[in-house]
Amino acid sequence: MSHPGTLVLILAAAVLAPLLVHATGRRVRVPLVIFEIALGIVMGPDVLGWARPDDVVDTLADLGLSMLIFLAGYEIDFAAVRGDTLRRSLWSWPIALVAGIALALLVSRGDVFGAFVIGTALTSTTLGTVLPMLRDSGELRGRFGTVISAFGAVGEFGPVIAVALLLSGRRPAESAALLAAFGAITAAAVFWALRPRPPWFARLTERTLHTSGQFAVRFVMLLLACMLGLAEVFGLDVLLGAFAAGVLTRLVLLRAAPASSGEVLGKVEAMGFGFLVPLFYVVTGIEFDLDALLHDPGALLLVPGFLLLFLLVHGGPVYLLAPRDLDRRDRAALALFTSTCLPLVVAITTIGVDQELIATDQAASLVGAAMVSVLVFPLVAARVRGTGRTAPATDGAEESEESEESEESEAW
Repeated sequence: MSHPGTLVLILAAAVLAPLLVHATGRRVRVPLVIFEIALGIVMGPDVLGWARPDDVVDTLADLGLSMLIFLAGYEIDFAAVRGDTLRRSLWSWPIALVAGIALALLVSRGDVFGAFVIGTALTSTTLGTVLPMLRDSGELRGRFGTVISAFGAVGEFGPVIAVALLLSGRRPAESAALLAAFGAITAAAVFWALRPRPPWFARLTERTLHTSGQFAVRFVMLLLACMLGLAEVFGLDVLLGAFAAGVLTRLVLLRAAPASSGEVLGKVEAMGFGFLVPLFYVVTGIEFDLDALLHDPGALLLVPGFLLLFLLVHGGPVYLLAPRDLDRRDRAALALFTSTCLPLVVAITTIGVDQELIATDQAASLVGAAMVSVLVFPLVAARVRGTGRTAPATDGAEESEESEESEESEAW
């Protein structure tokens, strides 16, 4: 099919997906991304054969992935994830990565690079699915929401770093040196972002917010393009640049135009979630190897296997290293929430298939398991917590967190 026809079908699927969410919402809460990928599968070559992506559609899908990771970076509030909670989350992810790679060696039959792809995918988290649920229940800014933000942030940032180090096609030492150089430039950019912005920045942002000028939105897009280009120059994966751009954008907007930052982000989100991100997910469905999954009993059996590994590899260390003031129910819910994954699994498996590090049936099994995790784990976590009430922290725990944050603030 010609490119215009394919693009029309993809956008039609993007419009149909939220309608399906609304229609099924009274009986069961199905995440929007599930419908987007499912509609792509239906119109793809393995079912109806209506749509086959071309170069233009693939380029737009790549932009959608970059926008998705950019927004994930923006979501992370580093001011809320300090102290003992942050240290625990930083320890949990490397443990999960080692366990994931070790178990993935069995699945990949000793293929080291294939094990890196699978093991890294097993450690990812999707804050974009989890945080809205906590926000709707009013728990996002409570103790449990803060812990979720800490462990989820590391679960998003860690895999992006691992992809840059392990899947760049270079030797690990060379990749580490380039990553360090990229990190140094990014740190300098963070220092620049934390400096007070001149008054004209906020005035121009507010003045053009509802005009064709859209200064702040254009500035955000420039920042994203610069970080993507910087990652490309260093030979790192563009996901790292997109993530860094999201972090920088949050710092700049909150410092330079705090009154307008929410509305500016709303416009960027409209661009991302209204066009680019759903296009990425629908194209992911179109390129999903359903035939390999359904006609290979081994690949089909891997779906529940990978689902269990998501919970064991990532959820296990999170449960063990969760802050001590959380009771067993909250720790179990934390493990389930942080084991929920999909966007980064799609991104990592896409890179793995493109570099011929994993087979398409393995990628299909991983993505299929990730889709089930989005459907099942948050619902089970909500039931485990019962009424959704967070166990109150003890006074000592609260004072410890506050004292640690004050010490770190003084250090800065």
